[in-house]
Amino acid sequence: MADPASQRVLLTGGNSGVGFEAAKVLSVQGHELTILCRNQATADQTLSQLTGSSRALICDLADLDAVDAVCAQLLESGTALDALVLNAGLQYAGASEAQFSAQGIELTFAVNQLAHQLMAMRLLPLLRKAARPRVVITASEVHNPSSGAGKVGKSADLGELEGLRAGAGFAMLNGSPGFDGNKAYKDSKLCNVLMARELVRQLDGVMPVIAWSPGLVITRNSGGFFRYNKRGNPLGMGVFAFVARDLLRITESPENAGRLLAQLVNDPEITPGFSYFTNKVVSFGGHRLEPTDTSVEGADLRKAEELWQLSEQLIGHSLSR
Repeated sequence: MADPASQRVLLTGGNSGVGFEAAKVLSVQGHELTILCRNQATADQTLSQLTGSSRALICDLADLDAVDAVCAQLLESGTALDALVLNAGLQYAGASEAQFSAQGIELTFAVNQLAHQLMAMRLLPLLRKAARPRVVITASEVHNPSSGAGKVGKSADLGELEGLRAGAGFAMLNGSPGFDGNKAYKDSKLCNVLMARELVRQLDGVMPVIAWSPGLVITRNSGGFFRYNKRGNPLGMGVFAFVARDLLRITESPENAGRLLAQLVNDPEITPGFSYFTNKVVSFGGHRLEPTDTSVEGADLRKAEELWQLSEQLIGHSLSR
């Protein structure tokens, strides 16, 4: 593949894990990166490890007001955006009590989906100004109940979005009682896939909208995607990581997953419209990124439109408080 021309890339979740590794690749390639970081200390640390034209904007994705403010800042600059990379995510595995965002919205959904939908809604004018724009969304195979990881625990299932229809304060999107941190994460990744579907519909397929699964990525340090799980259940996560990463070798390294994310940002062969890629385990310790079908629910265009509309209503109500 030829070296791509310099692009202007906005990346969430670029200060750790897969996102940070992708940022390193993209910065070395000469792209102009804008990375959203929760605080100045994180921003300074991230930028100190990157090369080229990289900058950080302070934005807590758990606060829709902060997301709206940073979008306004970007729109005011008027600079075209070649790639919007919605990569940030969190998971509270094993949690039985919901945590809530600044607007009183269940935190997994608020960060993994709602903040990203708000960014997609607000920043489309900047994408439209670019010659060959695209959106890349980090989802997960756990959205699919028929996948290996999707079968562990309760499956992703949005029902008729009863929880979301009730407004802020719901614990589970399908309105089920109680809270299940694992299912909440799976549901949020299903929402990511549906968001990509709906974006393509709204845009009439004029640009690539790519959802993808990086595979199971577990770092050897205290950071990365599983950082909250490691703090909450260090023994359990230690055993799980050892078995998955060191014995079965079914995990992917953050470095390789980051290179794949950078590839999706750059690849000129990805055509406009919806795409879903999975970093599949194909051999002992080996992976391959390839196009894959989503789950049946992840292909439900009616539900994708309803999810978008209900989420847009919740965002509007939250920002008008």
